[in-house]
Amino acid sequence: MMTDHIDVEQDGGVLEITFARSEKKNALSNAMYRAVIAALADAEKNPDIRVVLLAAQGDDFTAGNDLADFAAFATGKSEGLAAFAFVEALGRASKPIIAAVSGLAVGIGTTMLLNFDLVFMADGAKLITPFVNLALVPEAASSMLMPERIGHARAFAMFALGEPMSAAEASSLGLANKVLPKDEVLPTARKAAQTLATRPLGSIIATKSLMRDKQRILSRMAEEVTVFSQRLHTSEAREAFQAFAEHRQPDFTKAA
Repeated sequence: MMTDHIDVEQDGGVLEITFARSEKKNALSNAMYRAVIAALADAEKNPDIRVVLLAAQGDDFTAGNDLADFAAFATGKSEGLAAFAFVEALGRASKPIIAAVSGLAVGIGTTMLLNFDLVFMADGAKLITPFVNLALVPEAASSMLMPERIGHARAFAMFALGEPMSAAEASSLGLANKVLPKDEVLPTARKAAQTLATRPLGSIIATKSLMRDKQRILSRMAEEVTVFSQRLHTSEAREAFQAFAEHRQPDFTKAA
């Protein structure tokens, strides 16, 4: 089933959600987020679904948030950002979620992975979190989960300097389970999903719950949303979005 550039298919006990906006590098719009949120909600309540697999069409996993939605929110032309509800849905998910990262993963494309249970990456994929470049802050509880996973210094370099991370480095630091040739990523992720679907679901859910402090994660997500929303309305963010629209480097020295 295709809706709003999101393809949702069920194969046995596995629900596969695919970003299908390859012409825009799978940049995530509000409509796409809402479609994924609905699919995740269905997965939670449907006893036949035991595992969720998230993948993407084309050469990119996702270029991150559609900046047109951010700019509309920052200028008061939009009531909200569905991205916040999406990351909360990930934080609340009880069933295992697997990612097949076929290529570039920018911003939330990287931070969402910290809330997944298995991550398979293409050997040419890169993780980039340029939040400070846009005068924003990290989300998806990544301000807590990323430094816990890879250390403060490396996490700060990713967030504040926007330094990209290769798939090989991501694997060595524990952000990915395996690095594979691009055409093997989705089949490998599907095989892992089908294997998990044969395991006792109650035990899997209990294990995931024990491994994740859900309330701590949701609390940090809420804190990030507050700061993120505030940052969107700053002069620094306006300069960042204007510079992006004008295809120039931003000048934050003039932003109050």
